[in-house]
Amino acid sequence: MSSRLHFGEEDFLRCRFAVSPLWETQEAARTLKRPDRHGYHTPWLRRIRTAAGSLDLTGLWLVMPRRGHSPDWLCPPPLGPAAGFEEEIAAVRAADPRAAREDTARSLADTPGALDSPRGRAWLADPERMIRELADVLEEIWRTLLAPDWPRLRALLEADVVFHSRRLAEVGLGGLLPEINRRCGWRAGTLTVASNGEHERHLGGQGLVLMPSVFSWPDVVSGFDPPWQPTLVYPARGIAGLWSDPADRAQRLPDALVRLLGRGRAAVLGALDEPASTSALAHRLGLAPSSVSAHLGVLREAGLLVSRRYGHQVLYERTPLGIALVSGDAQ
Repeated sequence: MSSRLHFGEEDFLRCRFAVSPLWETQEAARTLKRPDRHGYHTPWLRRIRTAAGSLDLTGLWLVMPRRGHSPDWLCPPPLGPAAGFEEEIAAVRAADPRAAREDTARSLADTPGALDSPRGRAWLADPERMIRELADVLEEIWRTLLAPDWPRLRALLEADVVFHSRRLAEVGLGGLLPEINRRCGWRAGTLTVASNGEHERHLGGQGLVLMPSVFSWPDVVSGFDPPWQPTLVYPARGIAGLWSDPADRAQRLPDALVRLLGRGRAAVLGALDEPASTSALAHRLGLAPSSVSAHLGVLREAGLLVSRRYGHQVLYERTPLGIALVSGDAQ
């Protein structure tokens, strides 16, 4: 089974990247529901266990079938390349009740027992109430579980965008899409994504939004129906080290590097497995942003880092010399 997205000439000019805190919020809820999706996120799940236990997610899980349709209105493709959660949840609250009811009925039908459950029947009878209650749950998940870690998550997602934007410039769209994930194939202007169902769509000049995700792992999602923007959601690069403890990172640094640079600068250089901003590094390492900024300046002057602007942020990444020093391969 597969999803097939057909590109026209205008679609090649209208492809873009985006990051969505709303998407991560609902995918985090899905991760809590499905043990097989835990994988790299086990440290995070242990840390938020008590907070997650205080939330009632049973209603939201009714519209998250293991296999089948999830309502697009509940987590539509992002409004812009870096929309905030407040902007995105406002769009959810403004959903058309009639369309949301039809969309949700498909999801309830794919979750055993959900369509005839008391909550499922109440929602279909009063879709305005359904929109309000589900939006409230998403907002509570965001505030309780995601917002405290959003600087770390956003840094990883933006680093993925920087990397793949560069690859897009180097190999073109047809070369990039199969690189993004092994489930993606490209032939004669058609993107094919291996999936659990059949889906086909002509982009019709809307282009494609490419959206890295932390919590979608290991899935690739592409089955958005009109009128929603065609979107490809894929697991972001670097999630294996996302939840690693700063102390663990420091212990893995070569002793010679610590002696050469000092522990603070060595920690900053070692934390840049993926490009990151000053604030993200400060959050990751538990250091003051001013200290991290000073370390970054020295490391850049020494030729160990380069900086690139992405939107409103400046992201730092290691140079080949910086990579060699961290790996212990410098001659």
